[in-house]
Amino acid sequence: MTLILGRKRGMTQVFTDAGDAIGVTIVEAGPCVVTEVRTEDKHGYSAVQLGYEDVREKVIDKPRRGHFKQVGVTPKRFLREMRVPATDLSVGDEVRVEAFGEGDLVDVIGTTKGRGFAGGIKRHGFSRGNETHGSHNVRQPGAIGACAYPGRVFKGKRMPGHYGNKRHTTKNLTVVKVDAERNLLFIAGAVPGPNGGFIQVQDARTGIKK
Repeated sequence: MTLILGRKRGMTQVFTDAGDAIGVTIVEAGPCVVTEVRTEDKHGYSAVQLGYEDVREKVIDKPRRGHFKQVGVTPKRFLREMRVPATDLSVGDEVRVEAFGEGDLVDVIGTTKGRGFAGGIKRHGFSRGNETHGSHNVRQPGAIGACAYPGRVFKGKRMPGHYGNKRHTTKNLTVVKVDAERNLLFIAGAVPGPNGGFIQVQDARTGIKK
């Protein structure tokens, strides 16, 4: 199983044997409970569904409440599914951080921090204009289209608007350390989302281990 769910707990640094400091993100991951195993015969595809973080029954909706009751699993706040060709897991099994090892490449999926309505400089990194010599174009975005042709603004034009609060995947990060006793993964670099945000960690799909 190459997927585990958790929460981002912050950043720190870890020193290697050579004395180098590596900035890492601490992710409290698992234990995750297998809530369903989907098969080709019954569902048309093969996958494993994981649940994470116990929650009161009245907090979740009725369909999921019935699902947890049917499989005999404590209600979970988060459910995620990953397609796998075949697995030895069954309902009720746990997936822990031991599924990953030091040096593994992983993809981390989270929701970026929401920054509300932002201008072009903050949202897209535009340069600003002069504040001297009579210039009034300081933080304005400038022209957004042509004249008579095409007579409209092209779709996808980078403009001010809602910034952040989107699903984002950071690829090919390295697992620096695994703390099985405290269910912690130390992942090199930054991962999307605020401290306490929900995180998915899975094996890298495009990475090549160096």
